[in-house]
Amino acid sequence: MKRIALLGATGSIGRQALEIIDAHPELELCAAASGSQPIDGLAPLTQAGGDLTQLLDRAQPDLVLNAVVGFAGLSTTLWALEHGVELALANKESLVAAGELALAAQRHGGGLLIPVDSEHSAAFQCLEARSPEQVHSLVLTASGGPFRNRTRDELEDVTPGDALAHPTWNMGPKITVDSATLANKGLELIEAHFLFGLPYEQIEVVIHPSSIVHAVVRFRDGASLAHLGYPDMRVPISFALTYPERAATPIAPLDLASGVTLEFHAPDLETFPLLALAREAGQKGGTLPCVFNAANEVAVAAFLEGRLPFLAIAEVVADALAASDGVAAHDLDELVAADAEARRHAEEALKVA
Repeated sequence: MKRIALLGATGSIGRQALEIIDAHPELELCAAASGSQPIDGLAPLTQAGGDLTQLLDRAQPDLVLNAVVGFAGLSTTLWALEHGVELALANKESLVAAGELALAAQRHGGGLLIPVDSEHSAAFQCLEARSPEQVHSLVLTASGGPFRNRTRDELEDVTPGDALAHPTWNMGPKITVDSATLANKGLELIEAHFLFGLPYEQIEVVIHPSSIVHAVVRFRDGASLAHLGYPDMRVPISFALTYPERAATPIAPLDLASGVTLEFHAPDLETFPLLALAREAGQKGGTLPCVFNAANEVAVAAFLEGRLPFLAIAEVVADALAASDGVAAHDLDELVAADAEARRHAEEALKVA
């Protein structure tokens, strides 16, 4: 029996995780948490809001599935890593913002970290048991979101409703907007750097509209391994929760004879500059990835509330990055301070955007 603490139980990942847990008797939900929505009775221990590490202290789970949205998931990521508890990580933002601190916590705790993002789960599977020196490069795929092939002029008046109409994935609002701006792929680029120990120049992003290929790993001998499957988050969730068993899921196997087309092309960094901004922030390091994430969270929230135009999301993030010194954080308190300062600056930028 594997005892699971599910954080972010009412979100898209959380709801699908509950489906996986219910389908497998060897998985037991020992604790569940939501941001604010009451979930009494969902698990033996539940919590809505507040410090989720206190819930984990009481639950003492075998595995933590962190599906909290944004920087708010950082403390539970560090808790699991420091305590050596297996971590299924769907909260990419905590690793983006605190990559060095998270790696140090994992070295101390010694627990297993399995990514739940579809691309990183795919890369994890292609890379498993292979040393970094065998890898030539990693390719992360992006659907391109609902605005693929549009020009900047065509994005002037898009609405939150337009941005939330994702063509291939069913996700929560924040990550769906991030997909539309390519910020999500920027966050995943930084996450992949920390997860797999690869320098940024060895990580490539390509647009792949059908979302069939989730990642490709090129090796030094000229071979490439790709992870393929229909776009369904239950696959990486199940992989993480049942690892290393690869339990059955109710997902149809890929039918190649049906006429699967695999199309790839380079992202349009002029129309969607957040991907390039994320790469630059990651390469410069320090707290700049944290600043990128914080300013993006503020800007996306403002866009969803109708207070910011779509194209101004990147402008707010660029402004926050330019204003930051990016000095590395030595502990969580310094990182929280950097996050707060970036959010303050982004909120000020909203007033003139």
